[in-house]
Amino acid sequence: MKRMIVAAAAALSLAGAAPAAAQSTFEVGMEDEGLVLSNQHLAPDAVAAWKAWGVDVVRIHARWWEIAPAQEAQRKPSGFNAANHADPQYNWANLDSAIAIVRSQGLKVMLTLTGPGPLWSSTQPKKKNRLWKPDPKAFADFARAAATRYKDEVDRYLLWNEPNQKGWLQPQWEKKGRTYQPVSPHIYRDLVRAAQPAVKAADRGAEVVIGELAPIGNKPISANTPMRPLAFLRSMGCVDDRFRKVRSGHCKGFRAAKGDTLGYHPHPQKYAPDRANKDQDAAQFGDLKRLFTTIDKLRSRKAISISKTIHLTEFGYETKPPDPASGISTTLQTRYLQQASYIAWATKRVRGLSFYQWDDEPVRNLGGGTKRYSGWQTGLRFNDGTPKPVLSVMPAPFVIDQAKSGATATFWGQVRPDAERQVTLLVRGKGASEWSEVGTYNTRADGVWTRKLKPQAGAAFRYRWTPKPTFFDPNPQPRLSGMIDFGKREKSRYKASLAF
Repeated sequence: MKRMIVAAAAALSLAGAAPAAAQSTFEVGMEDEGLVLSNQHLAPDAVAAWKAWGVDVVRIHARWWEIAPAQEAQRKPSGFNAANHADPQYNWANLDSAIAIVRSQGLKVMLTLTGPGPLWSSTQPKKKNRLWKPDPKAFADFARAAATRYKDEVDRYLLWNEPNQKGWLQPQWEKKGRTYQPVSPHIYRDLVRAAQPAVKAADRGAEVVIGELAPIGNKPISANTPMRPLAFLRSMGCVDDRFRKVRSGHCKGFRAAKGDTLGYHPHPQKYAPDRANKDQDAAQFGDLKRLFTTIDKLRSRKAISISKTIHLTEFGYETKPPDPASGISTTLQTRYLQQASYIAWATKRVRGLSFYQWDDEPVRNLGGGTKRYSGWQTGLRFNDGTPKPVLSVMPAPFVIDQAKSGATATFWGQVRPDAERQVTLLVRGKGASEWSEVGTYNTRADGVWTRKLKPQAGAAFRYRWTPKPTFFDPNPQPRLSGMIDFGKREKSRYKASLAF
Protein backbone atom coordinates (compact mmCIF):
# COMPACT_ATOMS: atom_id res chain seq x y z
CA MET A 1 0.00 0.00 0.00
CA LYS A 2 1.31 3.43 -0.93
CA ARG A 3 0.58 6.92 0.15
CA MET A 4 1.08 9.81 -2.20
CA ILE A 5 1.74 13.12 -0.48
CA VAL A 6 1.23 16.17 -2.65
CA ALA A 7 2.32 19.76 -2.27
CA ALA A 8 -0.11 22.38 -1.10
CA ALA A 9 -0.41 25.67 -2.94
CA ALA A 10 2.90 27.46 -3.36
CA ALA A 11 3.87 30.14 -0.88
CA LEU A 12 5.11 32.46 -3.61
CA SER A 13 3.14 33.37 -6.70
CA LEU A 14 4.52 31.62 -9.76
CA ALA A 15 2.76 33.92 -12.20
CA GLY A 16 4.79 36.13 -14.49
CA ALA A 17 6.65 36.00 -17.76
CA ALA A 18 8.78 33.00 -18.62
CA PRO A 19 9.82 31.49 -21.93
CA ALA A 20 8.34 28.34 -23.43
CA ALA A 21 9.06 24.88 -22.14
CA ALA A 22 12.06 23.01 -23.45
CA GLN A 23 11.48 20.17 -25.88
CA SER A 24 9.95 17.56 -23.63
CA THR A 25 9.63 13.81 -23.56
CA PHE A 26 6.38 14.01 -21.59
CA GLU A 27 3.93 16.55 -22.97
CA VAL A 28 1.94 19.05 -20.97
CA GLY A 29 -1.18 20.14 -22.84
CA MET A 30 -4.00 22.66 -22.49
CA GLU A 31 -7.44 23.07 -24.02
CA ASP A 32 -9.97 25.87 -23.74
CA GLU A 33 -12.28 26.22 -26.73
CA GLY A 34 -14.13 29.02 -24.99
CA LEU A 35 -11.00 31.15 -25.31
CA VAL A 36 -9.21 30.14 -28.49
CA LEU A 37 -12.36 29.80 -30.61
CA SER A 38 -15.06 31.85 -28.91
CA ASN A 39 -13.27 34.74 -27.18
CA GLN A 40 -10.24 35.41 -29.33
CA HIS A 41 -9.76 38.91 -27.94
CA LEU A 42 -8.76 37.18 -24.67
CA ALA A 43 -6.84 34.31 -26.25
CA PRO A 44 -3.40 35.93 -26.84
CA ASP A 45 -2.91 36.73 -23.15
CA ALA A 46 -4.15 33.27 -22.14
CA VAL A 47 -1.84 31.48 -24.57
CA ALA A 48 1.08 33.60 -23.38
CA ALA A 49 0.28 32.50 -19.83
CA TRP A 50 0.18 28.85 -20.94
CA LYS A 51 3.59 29.29 -22.50
CA ALA A 52 4.83 30.89 -19.28
CA TRP A 53 4.11 27.84 -17.15
CA GLY A 54 5.38 25.33 -19.64
CA VAL A 55 2.55 24.08 -21.85
CA ASP A 56 3.88 22.17 -24.86
CA VAL A 57 0.76 21.57 -26.96
CA VAL A 58 -2.73 23.07 -27.28
CA ARG A 59 -5.76 21.09 -28.39
CA ILE A 60 -8.18 22.91 -30.70
CA HIS A 61 -11.42 21.69 -32.27
CA ALA A 62 -11.95 21.99 -36.02
CA ARG A 63 -15.74 22.23 -35.81
CA TRP A 64 -17.10 20.74 -39.01
CA TRP A 65 -20.53 22.29 -38.53
CA GLU A 66 -19.12 25.81 -38.29
CA ILE A 67 -16.59 25.54 -41.11
CA ALA A 68 -18.67 23.81 -43.80
CA PRO A 69 -21.43 25.73 -45.58
CA ALA A 70 -25.22 25.37 -45.42
CA GLN A 71 -25.39 24.03 -41.88
CA GLU A 72 -29.14 23.34 -41.93
CA ALA A 73 -29.54 22.35 -45.59
CA GLN A 74 -30.48 18.78 -46.45
CA ARG A 75 -28.44 18.85 -49.65
CA LYS A 76 -24.80 19.74 -50.14
CA PRO A 77 -24.54 23.14 -51.83
CA SER A 78 -24.21 23.06 -55.58
CA GLY A 79 -20.62 23.24 -56.76
CA PHE A 80 -19.12 22.82 -53.30
CA ASN A 81 -15.91 20.73 -53.36
CA ALA A 82 -15.64 19.55 -49.76
CA ALA A 83 -12.21 17.95 -50.25
CA ASN A 84 -10.69 21.26 -51.38
CA HIS A 85 -9.81 23.51 -48.46
CA ALA A 86 -9.65 26.47 -50.82
CA ASP A 87 -13.26 26.16 -51.89
CA PRO A 88 -14.72 29.63 -51.20
CA GLN A 89 -17.77 28.16 -49.47
CA TYR A 90 -15.61 26.92 -46.59
CA ASN A 91 -15.14 29.33 -43.66
CA TRP A 92 -11.80 28.66 -41.97
CA ALA A 93 -11.24 32.18 -40.66
CA ASN A 94 -11.92 31.53 -36.96
CA LEU A 95 -9.84 28.35 -36.88
CA ASP A 96 -7.03 30.01 -38.85
CA SER A 97 -6.91 32.73 -36.19
CA ALA A 98 -6.95 30.28 -33.28
CA ILE A 99 -4.07 28.25 -34.71
CA ALA A 100 -2.10 31.41 -35.47
CA ILE A 101 -2.51 32.66 -31.88
CA VAL A 102 -1.19 29.39 -30.47
CA ARG A 103 1.64 29.06 -32.98
CA SER A 104 2.73 32.67 -32.40
CA GLN A 105 3.82 31.63 -28.90
CA GLY A 106 5.83 28.69 -30.23
CA LEU A 107 3.37 26.07 -28.97
CA LYS A 108 2.28 23.01 -30.93
CA VAL A 109 -1.31 22.37 -32.00
CA MET A 110 -3.19 19.09 -31.98
CA LEU A 111 -6.32 19.46 -34.05
CA THR A 112 -9.55 17.59 -33.30
CA LEU A 113 -11.48 17.05 -36.55
CA THR A 114 -14.97 16.63 -35.20
CA GLY A 115 -18.63 16.69 -36.04
CA PRO A 116 -21.40 17.08 -36.02
CA GLY A 117 -21.29 18.24 -39.59
CA PRO A 118 -23.87 20.20 -41.52
CA LEU A 119 -27.23 18.50 -41.91
CA TRP A 120 -26.41 17.43 -45.47
CA SER A 121 -23.50 15.34 -44.12
CA SER A 122 -25.92 12.99 -42.32
CA THR A 123 -26.81 9.82 -44.20
CA GLN A 124 -30.41 10.51 -43.21
CA PRO A 125 -30.79 14.29 -43.44
CA LYS A 126 -34.59 14.11 -43.39
CA LYS A 127 -34.34 13.37 -39.66
CA LYS A 128 -33.10 16.96 -39.29
CA ASN A 129 -30.50 15.81 -36.79
CA ARG A 130 -26.92 16.78 -37.64
CA LEU A 131 -25.57 14.21 -35.14
CA TRP A 132 -27.33 11.29 -36.84
CA LYS A 133 -25.18 8.75 -38.72
CA PRO A 134 -22.69 11.04 -40.46
CA ASP A 135 -21.54 10.06 -43.92
CA PRO A 136 -17.95 8.67 -43.75
CA LYS A 137 -17.14 9.97 -47.24
CA ALA A 138 -18.28 13.48 -46.30
CA PHE A 139 -16.17 13.38 -43.12
CA ALA A 140 -13.16 12.12 -45.08
CA ASP A 141 -13.48 15.07 -47.46
CA PHE A 142 -13.53 17.49 -44.53
CA ALA A 143 -10.55 15.72 -42.92
CA ARG A 144 -8.57 15.88 -46.17
CA ALA A 145 -9.35 19.58 -46.56
CA ALA A 146 -8.28 20.38 -42.99
CA ALA A 147 -5.08 18.34 -43.15
CA THR A 148 -4.17 19.93 -46.48
CA ARG A 149 -4.75 23.42 -45.11
CA TYR A 150 -2.82 22.95 -41.87
CA LYS A 151 -0.10 20.46 -42.79
CA ASP A 152 2.61 23.08 -42.21
CA GLU A 153 1.23 24.03 -38.78
CA VAL A 154 -0.23 20.81 -37.33
CA ASP A 155 1.29 17.36 -37.10
CA ARG A 156 -1.32 15.57 -34.95
CA TYR A 157 -4.97 15.11 -35.87
CA LEU A 158 -7.60 13.67 -33.53
CA LEU A 159 -10.58 12.03 -35.22
CA TRP A 160 -13.89 13.09 -33.65
CA ASN A 161 -14.63 14.04 -30.06
CA GLU A 162 -16.17 11.57 -27.59
CA PRO A 163 -18.07 9.37 -30.06
CA ASN A 164 -19.49 7.40 -27.10
CA GLN A 165 -21.53 10.46 -26.02
CA LYS A 166 -24.89 11.47 -27.48
CA GLY A 167 -23.84 15.10 -27.66
CA TRP A 168 -21.32 14.24 -30.36
CA LEU A 169 -22.67 11.19 -32.21
CA GLN A 170 -26.12 9.61 -32.59
CA PRO A 171 -27.57 7.09 -32.30
CA GLN A 172 -25.57 5.34 -29.62
CA TRP A 173 -27.80 2.25 -29.65
CA GLU A 174 -30.53 0.59 -31.69
CA LYS A 175 -33.32 -1.48 -30.25
CA LYS A 176 -33.53 -5.14 -31.29
CA GLY A 177 -36.58 -6.74 -29.72
CA ARG A 178 -36.33 -6.08 -25.99
CA THR A 179 -32.64 -5.24 -25.95
CA TYR A 180 -30.43 -2.44 -27.21
CA GLN A 181 -27.45 -3.18 -29.45
CA PRO A 182 -24.51 -0.79 -29.84
CA VAL A 183 -24.36 1.18 -33.07
CA SER A 184 -22.11 4.21 -32.38
CA PRO A 185 -18.89 2.11 -32.35
CA HIS A 186 -19.67 0.88 -35.85
CA ILE A 187 -20.51 4.36 -37.12
CA TYR A 188 -17.26 5.60 -35.62
CA ARG A 189 -15.21 2.74 -37.08
CA ASP A 190 -16.48 3.68 -40.55
CA LEU A 191 -15.64 7.36 -39.93
CA VAL A 192 -12.08 6.47 -38.89
CA ARG A 193 -11.56 4.08 -41.78
CA ALA A 194 -12.56 6.84 -44.20
CA ALA A 195 -10.80 9.81 -42.56
CA GLN A 196 -7.48 8.25 -41.51
CA PRO A 197 -6.20 7.61 -45.05
CA ALA A 198 -7.53 11.00 -46.14
CA VAL A 199 -5.43 12.74 -43.48
CA LYS A 200 -2.37 10.66 -44.33
CA ALA A 201 -2.75 11.44 -48.03
CA ALA A 202 -2.84 15.16 -47.28
CA ASP A 203 -0.14 15.19 -44.58
CA ARG A 204 1.99 12.09 -44.89
CA GLY A 205 3.99 12.55 -41.70
CA ALA A 206 1.02 13.41 -39.49
CA GLU A 207 0.05 11.43 -36.40
CA VAL A 208 -3.58 10.30 -36.45
CA VAL A 209 -5.17 9.81 -33.03
CA ILE A 210 -8.40 7.82 -32.73
CA GLY A 211 -10.76 7.05 -29.86
CA GLU A 212 -11.03 10.30 -27.90
CA LEU A 213 -13.54 8.58 -25.64
CA ALA A 214 -15.29 9.88 -22.55
CA PRO A 215 -14.55 7.72 -19.47
CA ILE A 216 -18.03 6.62 -18.40
CA GLY A 217 -21.42 5.64 -19.78
CA ASN A 218 -24.59 3.88 -18.70
CA LYS A 219 -26.74 0.83 -19.20
CA PRO A 220 -28.86 1.56 -22.29
CA ILE A 221 -32.41 2.71 -21.70
CA SER A 222 -32.77 4.63 -24.97
CA ALA A 223 -31.11 5.01 -28.34
CA ASN A 224 -28.94 7.84 -27.01
CA THR A 225 -27.74 6.52 -23.67
CA PRO A 226 -23.99 7.29 -23.49
CA MET A 227 -21.93 4.16 -24.04
CA ARG A 228 -19.27 2.89 -21.62
CA PRO A 229 -15.81 3.32 -23.20
CA LEU A 230 -14.44 -0.22 -22.88
CA ALA A 231 -17.66 -1.71 -24.24
CA PHE A 232 -17.41 0.84 -27.05
CA LEU A 233 -13.87 -0.28 -27.90
CA ARG A 234 -14.83 -3.95 -27.94
CA SER A 235 -17.79 -3.27 -30.21
CA MET A 236 -15.64 -1.11 -32.48
CA GLY A 237 -13.26 -4.07 -32.72
CA CYS A 238 -16.13 -6.49 -33.32
CA VAL A 239 -15.43 -8.73 -30.36
CA ASP A 240 -17.77 -9.76 -27.58
CA ASP A 241 -17.32 -9.34 -23.82
CA ARG A 242 -14.81 -12.23 -23.86
CA PHE A 243 -12.95 -10.80 -26.86
CA ARG A 244 -14.26 -13.48 -29.20
CA LYS A 245 -14.70 -12.37 -32.81
CA VAL A 246 -18.12 -11.26 -34.01
CA ARG A 247 -18.79 -11.24 -37.75
CA SER A 248 -22.54 -10.78 -38.01
CA GLY A 249 -24.74 -7.68 -38.16
CA HIS A 250 -22.66 -4.50 -38.23
CA CYS A 251 -19.52 -6.65 -38.03
CA LYS A 252 -20.09 -8.45 -41.32
CA GLY A 253 -17.03 -7.90 -43.51
CA PHE A 254 -15.17 -6.37 -40.54
CA ARG A 255 -12.03 -4.34 -41.18
CA ALA A 256 -10.26 -2.77 -38.20
CA ALA A 257 -10.05 0.95 -37.54
CA LYS A 258 -6.52 2.24 -37.95
CA GLY A 259 -4.67 5.07 -36.26
CA ASP A 260 -1.23 5.83 -34.91
CA THR A 261 -2.26 6.22 -31.27
CA LEU A 262 -5.32 6.29 -29.02
CA GLY A 263 -6.59 9.48 -27.41
CA TYR A 264 -8.57 9.34 -24.19
CA HIS A 265 -10.41 11.63 -21.73
CA PRO A 266 -9.98 10.09 -18.25
CA HIS A 267 -12.02 12.66 -16.27
CA PRO A 268 -12.18 11.26 -12.71
CA GLN A 269 -15.19 13.38 -11.59
CA LYS A 270 -14.84 13.31 -7.79
CA TYR A 271 -12.54 10.26 -7.66
CA ALA A 272 -8.92 10.63 -6.55
CA PRO A 273 -6.49 9.93 -9.40
CA ASP A 274 -5.66 6.44 -8.15
CA ARG A 275 -9.17 5.42 -7.15
CA ALA A 276 -10.72 2.77 -9.40
CA ASN A 277 -14.30 2.81 -10.67
CA LYS A 278 -16.17 -0.40 -9.81
CA ASP A 279 -17.82 -0.37 -13.24
CA GLN A 280 -15.56 -2.69 -15.22
CA ASP A 281 -16.48 -1.07 -18.54
CA ALA A 282 -15.71 2.45 -17.32
CA ALA A 283 -12.16 3.77 -17.37
CA GLN A 284 -11.43 6.93 -15.42
CA PHE A 285 -7.97 8.11 -14.43
CA GLY A 286 -7.57 5.41 -11.79
CA ASP A 287 -8.50 2.73 -14.35
CA LEU A 288 -5.71 3.18 -16.91
CA LYS A 289 -4.50 -0.39 -16.38
CA ARG A 290 -7.98 -1.61 -17.32
CA LEU A 291 -7.88 0.54 -20.45
CA PHE A 292 -4.45 -0.82 -21.42
CA THR A 293 -5.65 -4.41 -20.96
CA THR A 294 -8.53 -3.78 -23.35
CA ILE A 295 -6.24 -2.13 -25.90
CA ASP A 296 -3.74 -4.98 -25.71
CA LYS A 297 -6.37 -7.66 -26.20
CA LEU A 298 -7.82 -5.80 -29.18
CA ARG A 299 -4.38 -5.34 -30.71
CA SER A 300 -3.46 -8.99 -30.26
CA ARG A 301 -6.65 -9.99 -32.10
CA LYS A 302 -6.05 -7.41 -34.86
CA ALA A 303 -9.35 -5.81 -33.86
CA ILE A 304 -7.75 -2.35 -33.83
CA SER A 305 -4.57 -1.00 -35.39
CA ILE A 306 -2.80 1.43 -33.05
CA SER A 307 0.42 1.60 -31.06
CA LYS A 308 0.60 0.79 -27.35
CA THR A 309 1.06 4.41 -26.29
CA ILE A 310 -1.82 6.81 -25.65
CA HIS A 311 -2.45 10.53 -25.24
CA LEU A 312 -4.60 11.75 -22.36
CA THR A 313 -6.03 14.64 -24.31
CA GLU A 314 -8.64 16.02 -21.89
CA PHE A 315 -8.52 15.93 -18.09
CA GLY A 316 -9.77 17.98 -15.19
CA TYR A 317 -11.69 18.26 -11.92
CA GLU A 318 -14.71 20.49 -11.46
CA THR A 319 -14.49 22.56 -8.30
CA LYS A 320 -16.77 23.97 -5.64
CA PRO A 321 -16.96 26.84 -5.80
CA PRO A 322 -18.59 27.35 -8.20
CA ASP A 323 -20.27 23.93 -8.62
CA PRO A 324 -21.40 22.36 -5.31
CA ALA A 325 -23.13 19.50 -7.14
CA SER A 326 -20.25 18.02 -9.16
CA GLY A 327 -17.18 19.80 -7.81
CA ILE A 328 -14.42 19.03 -5.34
CA SER A 329 -12.76 21.62 -3.14
CA THR A 330 -10.04 23.79 -4.64
CA THR A 331 -7.68 22.25 -2.08
CA LEU A 332 -8.35 18.78 -3.47
CA GLN A 333 -8.00 20.07 -7.02
CA THR A 334 -4.55 21.37 -6.08
CA ARG A 335 -3.53 17.94 -4.78
CA TYR A 336 -5.17 15.82 -7.41
CA LEU A 337 -3.79 17.61 -10.48
CA GLN A 338 -0.25 17.22 -9.13
CA GLN A 339 -0.86 13.59 -8.24
CA ALA A 340 -2.32 12.92 -11.69
CA SER A 341 0.67 14.58 -13.34
CA TYR A 342 3.00 12.25 -11.48
CA ILE A 343 0.96 9.13 -12.24
CA ALA A 344 0.69 10.03 -15.93
CA TRP A 345 4.43 10.67 -16.14
CA ALA A 346 5.22 7.41 -14.33
CA THR A 347 2.91 5.45 -16.66
CA LYS A 348 5.29 4.93 -19.54
CA ARG A 349 2.56 4.23 -22.08
CA VAL A 350 1.18 7.73 -21.57
CA ARG A 351 2.77 10.34 -23.82
CA GLY A 352 1.17 13.41 -22.29
CA LEU A 353 -1.58 14.92 -20.18
CA SER A 354 -3.73 17.83 -21.37
CA PHE A 355 -5.64 19.96 -18.89
CA TYR A 356 -9.18 21.14 -19.51
CA GLN A 357 -9.72 24.09 -19.04
CA TRP A 358 -7.98 27.42 -18.34
CA ASP A 359 -11.13 29.29 -17.26
CA ASP A 360 -14.34 27.85 -15.84
CA GLU A 361 -17.34 28.03 -18.11
CA PRO A 362 -20.14 30.23 -16.77
CA VAL A 363 -22.52 28.41 -14.47
CA ARG A 364 -25.87 27.87 -16.18
CA ASN A 365 -28.97 26.90 -14.24
CA LEU A 366 -30.76 24.32 -16.38
CA GLY A 367 -32.96 22.78 -13.71
CA GLY A 368 -32.65 20.91 -10.44
CA GLY A 369 -29.85 18.75 -9.03
CA THR A 370 -26.62 18.71 -11.03
CA LYS A 371 -28.37 20.48 -13.93
CA ARG A 372 -28.52 23.59 -11.78
CA TYR A 373 -24.78 23.97 -12.29
CA SER A 374 -24.33 23.10 -15.95
CA GLY A 375 -21.21 23.66 -18.00
CA TRP A 376 -17.64 22.70 -17.11
CA GLN A 377 -16.00 24.21 -14.06
CA THR A 378 -12.66 22.39 -14.40
CA GLY A 379 -10.62 25.56 -14.96
CA LEU A 380 -7.35 26.55 -13.36
CA ARG A 381 -9.02 29.95 -12.98
CA PHE A 382 -12.54 30.99 -12.11
CA ASN A 383 -14.69 32.42 -14.89
CA ASP A 384 -13.74 35.99 -13.94
CA GLY A 385 -10.04 35.20 -14.39
CA THR A 386 -9.24 34.88 -10.68
CA PRO A 387 -6.63 32.12 -10.25
CA LYS A 388 -7.59 29.03 -8.30
CA PRO A 389 -4.98 27.81 -5.77
CA VAL A 390 -3.88 25.05 -8.16
CA LEU A 391 -2.45 27.60 -10.59
CA SER A 392 0.35 28.45 -8.15
CA VAL A 393 1.71 24.88 -8.24
CA MET A 394 1.15 23.99 -11.89
CA PRO A 395 4.52 25.34 -13.10
CA ALA A 396 6.35 23.16 -10.55
CA PRO A 397 4.25 20.25 -9.19
CA PHE A 398 5.67 18.25 -6.28
CA VAL A 399 4.77 14.74 -5.11
CA ILE A 400 6.29 12.31 -2.62
CA ASP A 401 5.35 8.68 -3.33
CA GLN A 402 6.00 6.35 -0.40
CA ALA A 403 4.96 2.85 0.54
CA LYS A 404 3.38 3.02 3.98
CA SER A 405 5.81 0.43 5.30
CA GLY A 406 8.79 1.69 3.30
CA ALA A 407 11.73 3.65 4.65
CA THR A 408 12.44 5.48 1.38
CA ALA A 409 10.19 7.41 -0.97
CA THR A 410 10.26 8.75 -4.51
CA PHE A 411 10.50 12.54 -4.55
CA TRP A 412 9.18 13.84 -7.88
CA GLY A 413 8.77 17.23 -9.45
CA GLN A 414 8.57 18.82 -12.88
CA VAL A 415 9.77 22.34 -13.58
CA ARG A 416 7.58 23.12 -16.57
CA PRO A 417 8.72 26.56 -17.79
CA ASP A 418 12.12 26.93 -19.45
CA ALA A 419 14.32 26.83 -16.37
CA GLU A 420 17.84 26.11 -15.26
CA ARG A 421 18.46 22.38 -15.44
CA GLN A 422 18.87 21.98 -11.68
CA VAL A 423 16.58 22.11 -8.66
CA THR A 424 17.49 22.25 -5.00
CA LEU A 425 15.48 20.22 -2.51
CA LEU A 426 14.91 21.99 0.80
CA VAL A 427 13.95 20.58 4.19
CA ARG A 428 12.69 22.13 7.40
CA GLY A 429 13.24 19.67 10.21
CA LYS A 430 10.69 18.94 12.90
CA GLY A 431 10.56 21.89 15.28
CA ALA A 432 12.93 23.96 13.11
CA SER A 433 12.18 27.42 11.75
CA GLU A 434 14.82 27.56 9.01
CA TRP A 435 15.09 25.69 5.72
CA SER A 436 18.28 23.85 4.74
CA GLU A 437 19.43 22.21 1.53
CA VAL A 438 19.13 18.44 1.05
CA GLY A 439 20.76 18.35 -2.36
CA THR A 440 20.81 19.77 -5.86
CA TYR A 441 19.58 17.55 -8.69
CA ASN A 442 19.60 17.73 -12.47
CA THR A 443 16.36 17.72 -14.42
CA ARG A 444 15.56 15.91 -17.65
CA ALA A 445 14.76 17.72 -20.90
CA ASP A 446 11.09 17.84 -19.85
CA GLY A 447 11.97 19.41 -16.50
CA VAL A 448 11.35 16.26 -14.46
CA TRP A 449 13.55 15.35 -11.52
CA THR A 450 13.26 12.34 -9.22
CA ARG A 451 15.17 11.10 -6.20
CA LYS A 452 14.89 8.17 -3.82
CA LEU A 453 15.25 9.53 -0.30
CA LYS A 454 14.31 8.75 3.27
CA PRO A 455 11.85 11.38 4.52
CA GLN A 456 12.69 12.79 7.92
CA ALA A 457 9.93 12.25 10.45
CA GLY A 458 7.91 15.41 10.98
CA ALA A 459 9.89 17.38 8.38
CA ALA A 460 8.59 19.65 5.62
CA PHE A 461 9.94 19.66 2.05
CA ARG A 462 9.84 21.91 -1.00
CA TYR A 463 12.21 22.62 -3.86
CA ARG A 464 13.78 25.73 -5.35
CA TRP A 465 14.18 26.37 -9.05
CA THR A 466 15.20 29.31 -11.22
CA PRO A 467 13.86 30.39 -14.63
CA LYS A 468 16.44 30.96 -17.34
CA PRO A 469 17.40 34.59 -17.93
CA THR A 470 15.52 36.40 -20.69
CA PHE A 471 15.77 39.80 -22.34
CA PHE A 472 12.91 41.04 -20.15
CA ASP A 473 14.21 39.36 -16.98
CA PRO A 474 18.00 39.03 -17.20
CA ASN A 475 18.37 38.17 -13.51
CA PRO A 476 15.38 35.99 -12.56
CA GLN A 477 14.83 35.27 -8.89
CA PRO A 478 14.58 31.71 -7.58
CA ARG A 479 11.08 30.32 -7.12
CA LEU A 480 9.63 27.73 -4.78
CA SER A 481 7.36 24.76 -5.29
CA GLY A 482 4.47 24.03 -2.98
CA MET A 483 5.28 22.43 0.35
CA ILE A 484 4.81 18.90 1.69
CA ASP A 485 4.72 18.79 5.49
CA PHE A 486 5.09 15.43 7.24
CA GLY A 487 4.61 17.23 10.52
CA LYS A 488 0.91 17.72 9.85
CA ARG A 489 -1.28 14.80 10.74
CA GLU A 490 -3.10 13.59 7.64
CA LYS A 491 -6.86 13.25 7.76
CA SER A 492 -6.80 11.14 4.62
CA ARG A 493 -4.39 9.40 2.32
CA TYR A 494 -4.13 12.49 0.13
CA LYS A 495 -3.99 15.19 2.79
CA ALA A 496 -1.26 17.79 2.42
CA SER A 497 -0.63 20.76 4.67
CA LEU A 498 -1.78 24.22 3.70
CA ALA A 499 0.71 25.82 6.11
CA PHE A 500 3.92 27.43 4.85
